[in-house]
Amino acid sequence: MRPSHAVFGALALAFTVPTAATADESVVGGTPVRVSQSPWAVALASHDRFGAARSGQFCGGVLVGSSTVVTAAHCLSREVLGVPWQQVGDLRIVIGRDNLSRGGGQELKPAKIWVNPAYDSWTNEGDMAVLTLQKPVRNRPIPIAPHEDTAYRAGNAATVYGWGDMTGEGTYASRLRSAEVNVLEDAVCARAYPGNADGTYKPESMLCAGEPGGGRDACQGDSGGPLVVHGRLVGLVSWGTGCGKAGSPGVYTRASALLPVVTGHGAG
Repeated sequence: MRPSHAVFGALALAFTVPTAATADESVVGGTPVRVSQSPWAVALASHDRFGAARSGQFCGGVLVGSSTVVTAAHCLSREVLGVPWQQVGDLRIVIGRDNLSRGGGQELKPAKIWVNPAYDSWTNEGDMAVLTLQKPVRNRPIPIAPHEDTAYRAGNAATVYGWGDMTGEGTYASRLRSAEVNVLEDAVCARAYPGNADGTYKPESMLCAGEPGGGRDACQGDSGGPLVVHGRLVGLVSWGTGCGKAGSPGVYTRASALLPVVTGHGAG
């Protein structure tokens, strides 16, 4: 995310290939977490587009079925990749790798990619994509919280995961990290993002999370990654202004909006 989360996921990476992180941190205000504790957190990668450092990671994703990964639509945009996603021959989903600068886990090529044709890059509405793996994996997927789930209630403690920038200044992580944030009232995000160049907050399809004073947030390179409440997926990192700025909370694609799409792609 940043300057608008919708370009935030990987825009900095698209124009400046990062070197290995000098500090093993990512999401702003985050702490380390092992992939074995969050086996549904995956990375999107391309060595051709983003170099070999950190496995070529440029965005996050979430395993929601044994062969189904969801991510942000803008992660697969020309603005992020520099070319249409169909031209990225080495696009891979990295699963089960604790340290992106080393081996381990799996790098899997998607068999099928669906990018929401209704995604609006101006408002950031509909920021979702589905990648179907060539074969099922054994990693445990995370359930998607349905529309009426109490996990979406304002005030809930939530956790955002990613390998992105820890400072907003281009210092990228090699190890997965997480940050604790709170689900915020829709009115808070509506006031922060009433409709401008950064985007427009739409409570029907978006979720707002952060801290009133800032300090903990997702950042560049985290887009498409999971926001989790009580062991259920409630959001995908999508957009916002700055990283951890007071008055500019993170905006997430509401996970319940993914359910019909995931079902339609035969999640399994």
